[in-house]
Amino acid sequence: MSDAMDSDASRGAKRKADVLDDAAIPRRIKPLDQDVVNKIAAGEIIVAPVHALKELIENAVDAGATSLEVLVKDGGLKLLQITDNGSGIDKEDLPILCERFTTSKLQKFEDLQTIATYGFRGEALASISHIAHLMVTTKTHESNCAWRAYYDGGKLVPAKPGQSPDPKPVAGRQGTQITVEDLFYNVPTRRRAFRSPSDEYNKIIDMVGRYAIHCSNVAFSCKKHGESSTSIAVQASASCHDRIRQIYGGSIASELTEFSTSDDRWAFKAKGLATNANYSTKKTIILLFINHRCVESSNIRKAIEQTYSAFLPKGGHPFVYLSLEIDPRRVDVNVHPTKREVNFLNEDEIIQAICENIRLKLAAVDASRTYVTQTLLPGGTWSGPAPDPQQSGAAASSKSSSSSARRTAGRANENSLVRTDTNLRKITSMLPSAATAASSGGQSSDPPADAEVIEYETVDRDLTACHLISIRELRAAVREDMHQELTEIFANHTFVGVVDERRRLAAIQGGLKLYLVDYGRVCFEYFYQLGLTDFGNFGIIRFSPPLDLRGLLALAAQQEKDTAAGAGIGSEDEDFDVPEIVNLVAEQLIERREMLLEYFSLEISPTGELLSIPLLVKGYNPAIVKLPRFLLRLGPHVNWTEEKPCFESLLKELAAFYVPEQLPATPGNEDNAAIAAAAQKEEVEIDDEIKARRSHVRRVVEHVLFPAFKSRLVATKSLMRDGILEVANLKGLYRVFERC
Repeated sequence: MSDAMDSDASRGAKRKADVLDDAAIPRRIKPLDQDVVNKIAAGEIIVAPVHALKELIENAVDAGATSLEVLVKDGGLKLLQITDNGSGIDKEDLPILCERFTTSKLQKFEDLQTIATYGFRGEALASISHIAHLMVTTKTHESNCAWRAYYDGGKLVPAKPGQSPDPKPVAGRQGTQITVEDLFYNVPTRRRAFRSPSDEYNKIIDMVGRYAIHCSNVAFSCKKHGESSTSIAVQASASCHDRIRQIYGGSIASELTEFSTSDDRWAFKAKGLATNANYSTKKTIILLFINHRCVESSNIRKAIEQTYSAFLPKGGHPFVYLSLEIDPRRVDVNVHPTKREVNFLNEDEIIQAICENIRLKLAAVDASRTYVTQTLLPGGTWSGPAPDPQQSGAAASSKSSSSSARRTAGRANENSLVRTDTNLRKITSMLPSAATAASSGGQSSDPPADAEVIEYETVDRDLTACHLISIRELRAAVREDMHQELTEIFANHTFVGVVDERRRLAAIQGGLKLYLVDYGRVCFEYFYQLGLTDFGNFGIIRFSPPLDLRGLLALAAQQEKDTAAGAGIGSEDEDFDVPEIVNLVAEQLIERREMLLEYFSLEISPTGELLSIPLLVKGYNPAIVKLPRFLLRLGPHVNWTEEKPCFESLLKELAAFYVPEQLPATPGNEDNAAIAAAAQKEEVEIDDEIKARRSHVRRVVEHVLFPAFKSRLVATKSLMRDGILEVANLKGLYRVFERC
């Protein structure tokens, strides 16, 4: 017992000095035996039977095969055979076929920069021959017969003891048949590591299926040894859709959408097939081929899953087949022993371009998404026939009542219900500023009957194509500043209502969130972008009779001077001569009237009459009270000396002119309680013109501008910072209520 305790106590203890003194002479460094080196190298390249198969498939496709047959026994550990109809191997090359680093695809190291074939290092067959019994039967087109050779340890060996190791002539068909038997027979620890032959066979099936989908015009078949039926059988004429249907099933194939993108800057082309929002599974399936090699990329997987997260339900995952072709000079294919991973330049930019293209495709077909939902929403009325019980998932007989037929199998969670009908009661009916809405029960209606009647005349005028570099650069600057998430919010939002005309605030719903939007700031961005996209093709608002340009400028200049004096500024800059400023600005505008008319539809006569201003949006006229100040600002606030700053500043002034004006607050809705009390005491009545203008702004904001934002607004990063505020999250509110 004590001996055992002493033995246990000594485990892991440091050796004492006297023990070290008695140690043997320090071991010398010696080179490993070549057989050990080869087995170590083979273990790095051929990790499992599926890796051996991958190398053999790639060699067969490189040889121009149009048909591949795979035969497997015990998951590939007992037998792995692949037969192709490719070009075959010359008899003279058979002696060195399985020697390390023998290849017909690489001559010097620099050739790696332009390598375009699957194999190139000449290690696959050599590695297999060191850890398995290898037999090769091959026939070229010029040969009269096939030749069979056996290999062990990279060298030719006889089929039976006492025979010659030279290749033997045999009957055979065009192509090559490679038979691998007893894989890892001399590496017992590796062989015992495999859990079961069925798991290895499933991996082989998966690999064959991946290459069957990618290699068009190549037939594939795979089956177990001794069985008549095949696990995979794909004809050479089958399309990519048909191959996916045969291998992964019709549920995936019926929901596929095609995508493709390319960019010369990053020297890449990408194409593939991806499932739309109607399909989701518990595990992401990505078939990734870079320069036709089946590889893996965690970065691409994460980016694709993140792209789909906005379209699929929680826990749902997509199926994606992606073929990515990159300039070989920008790809490092020699970073992994099994070539499972590759490195390439501009990875982030390429991944972003691919995911953006997939996102656009998903958004384009998102209208076809199908749901299992409640047939009758709370607060709604049923006005149609009862749905098919099979479609709703409810079990109902032919004699069931209409109420039971409208049931669904699962009840939606209340914290996931969102607005689906804009005619339902809105949140603004509960706010003080929405007095008119409250009086009508909070129901939204069509545009009011007293809406402004605007007459339009259509003229035959060809659209002018803009070739100005300055406008193209301004458009590109908007695209580069785009905030993707906010753009999607505006593209799919539901308008809730105008909250405050004085602060120009409106509420919108995006998904399960409620946002407060500064619609003045958003309108400015929208009208500026509209000016860029419609540059040179604006509509016209014509004045009849024409307006006096100098009179309008004098009105604005005097108002600016009075405002400065009332504010007590009193500086020399504000103490200007009104007639001098009016003449200066009027001469500038009259001098440039041809350019203003051609590009901006702003027509001024030589005598100083304002004939027309640009029309940006049909159904909305800007406040005419802002016209004098708009014209005045065209003088000092527009850079008339340079083209690009001139167009940019002028379009921004035009956008500011078109932004809905800030209207006075209604009594009872002022922030200042003293003002509200004074208004009530003096019984201040709102001017009829202000009432009409408020009604007009409400109608335009809800029925013209916000619907236009859905299709044409590119939300910028600056708009995300100071134009929108999240005020409520439905799920977050439910968490609060659950704690109360």
